[in-house]
Amino acid sequence: MSFSRRWMSELGAVLGIESNTTTHGEKLISAIGALVGIFTVYWVSQWYLHTTGMYLMVASMGASAVLLFAVPHGALSQPWPLLGGHLISAFIGVSVYKVCQHEALAPALAVGLAVGAMHYLRCLHPPGGATAMTAIIGGTQIHGMGYEYLLTPVSLNVVAILLVALAFNGLFPWRRYPAHIVRRRTQSRVPLAAGGAQLTHEDLAAAIQQLNSYIDVTSEDLAELFELAMRHAEAHSSHPHAIIGGRFYSNGQTGSRWCIRQVIDIQPHRQAHRESVIYKNVAGDGAYDTGICRRLDFVEWARFEVENRNGHWVRVEQPHPSTS
Repeated sequence: MSFSRRWMSELGAVLGIESNTTTHGEKLISAIGALVGIFTVYWVSQWYLHTTGMYLMVASMGASAVLLFAVPHGALSQPWPLLGGHLISAFIGVSVYKVCQHEALAPALAVGLAVGAMHYLRCLHPPGGATAMTAIIGGTQIHGMGYEYLLTPVSLNVVAILLVALAFNGLFPWRRYPAHIVRRRTQSRVPLAAGGAQLTHEDLAAAIQQLNSYIDVTSEDLAELFELAMRHAEAHSSHPHAIIGGRFYSNGQTGSRWCIRQVIDIQPHRQAHRESVIYKNVAGDGAYDTGICRRLDFVEWARFEVENRNGHWVRVEQPHPSTS
């Protein structure tokens, strides 16, 4: 690679210019979705208050449209971040204006409090910051609304664009919105080789390209996450010592093979190898299915015990037997 190309590549990395691997069709769909979303917001606002629709459009809806239609599977684009992010930020913005009207402090305070609240309430949505600031700098018409600002225009705009996102993204089977309910059509599973396969940076980059959907993470970040996960897995590779009723266990797989099971009951037997485990799949593959199997088979299936912490399944560290 020539010096000039290396310099340009390094400059692009510093500026955060990432290669967008989505197809031209996907880019066009995103643009059309944003167009339809904003047009609907305007039409609904105009219908609600006749000729004042333009004044009832929050500028932050433009930023929400980018997330909902260009990154529909992203965590920041999901319904709760959209709804909670805007409404909570609007409430904070109006409240701040009522107690502080300082030209510089009020908008800064509104945005700062909105970001903190969205973090703690798990509804981080970047356009919410603009919604909070609009309550401060929106002018006399916005100030006169008071808390009605939450209903019109914020709630009206948010519900309208959310309904469009649900309907529009649902037209395309490879899009996921909401990400938890609408699953990407899975291809037939390819059996893994006996020794597994060594993933490379190029494999991760190819996987991103195959998704044909904008991913807000670089292949370098994915490679680093994968390496850290592999180190963690290597340090915790044993099966659980005991299976206890009511607890949760993971099979330690990834992607579509990953599964979390809760032990509902253990049926004892005079012969230990014939004891049975009744379980329920609570996450991942076959979620909400129930089943029964031999205790020995369950121990072989389970890689480790897990628990749900703040909405995430994490491994329960087992105490190591003391050595003398």
